[in-house]
Amino acid sequence: MKLNKLTNRIYFLEHDPEADRPMLAYLKGDKLSLAVDAGYSAAHVQDFYEAVESEHFRKPDFTVITHWHYDHTFGMHAISGISIAHDKTNEFLKDQQEQARDSGYMEDLKKEDEHFRKEYYGQEKLNIVLSDIAFSDKMTLDLGGLTARIFHTVSPHSEDTVCVYVPEEGVLFLGDSTSEYFFNDGYMDKNKLHSLIQTIQSVDCEYCILSHCEPLGKEELLAYLYSLEA
Repeated sequence: MKLNKLTNRIYFLEHDPEADRPMLAYLKGDKLSLAVDAGYSAAHVQDFYEAVESEHFRKPDFTVITHWHYDHTFGMHAISGISIAHDKTNEFLKDQQEQARDSGYMEDLKKEDEHFRKEYYGQEKLNIVLSDIAFSDKMTLDLGGLTARIFHTVSPHSEDTVCVYVPEEGVLFLGDSTSEYFFNDGYMDKNKLHSLIQTIQSVDCEYCILSHCEPLGKEELLAYLYSLEA
């Protein structure tokens, strides 16, 4: 596995549809580095870090979480540096911690989700942690010549959705925000989708990055989202 170069200062480990692993991104500032999402598991984090180190980059100083779903957060215990998540993300993760105290919870996840079963094959315990830093609205990180504007937004996918905008590179990370609500039979809330579309329209970016597909141009993504509104 190796990092793909999106811009001069943004790289990513592409998503893996076989295991349903999301894309993990690396933002390389002059002083600090930032990862987008913590991944599915410790093994996912390890694969990402090996790809990072193969480019002779240091491990991320910060990792920001786009939402609480386990393919984005269950690797958080294995990351290097400081983790950042929305208040609501930590609330959801607290609930996951409580459920995971039941020894049967992991087995239930394996039965319900074939991708989870593959990712955690042979493992019997989960290590679910909360973020080191939590925020409620927005925050900005100066990485040195590179800015990460981290903000909460309305999304049909999850209440705690967080986006990351990098103005210098014209890149907007959207996590899974454009997808339907996973835990309600794939329900798509058109009002929330419309709000998200307006948010994307308002951001001056060239690339829109979703977690489970290849990088898209802004207009390409908006055209697709308009079709979902119809």
